Amino acid sequence: MGETIRESSLGDTVVELEQGEKRLRDIRTDRTTYIRDHAVMAILGMGLVGMVLAIIGSDHVLIGSLGAVLALTARGLWLYSEQMKFHWVLTNARMVGPGGRQAYLLELETVRRLFGDIQLVTKGGDKHLIKHVADAEAVVAEIEAAREKRAKRKGG
Repeated sequence: MGETIRESSLGDTVVELEQGEKRLRDIRTDRTTYIRDHAVMAILGMGLVGMVLAIIGSDHVLIGSLGAVLALTARGLWLYSEQMKFHWVLTNARMVGPGGRQAYLLELETVRRLFGDIQLVTKGGDKHLIKHVADAEAVVAEIEAAREKRAKRKGG
């Protein structure tokens, strides 16, 4: 029999702190960043669709460009409430995310900003994306500082 995952657990971030572990920061989806990211996608989509339609000689460049904007706007509205529920927790030992995702700080190989998102890559190759973060550069610096502090405590 396959294991069933409760639908509500997919977006929930449940943090049970280990002994000696301290919660440092909650990283939540930022509404303004979410809207800005979707506006940028809509503009890029409009330009790309318009360019492709112009190259192939279509008479529907304007309506195609408008369609791209409307499609990306609909996508943003459709996913908004779901995306606003997601959050990650930074502790002094690990990153804990929705749906049971976690990465120990000493296992992180790369922490980088990708537009308004933060990508975590572990030494084992696992990749996690924390989406639509306000001031992503400062959050990356905070995660790296916590990782360095953890490494010094562990003597590595």
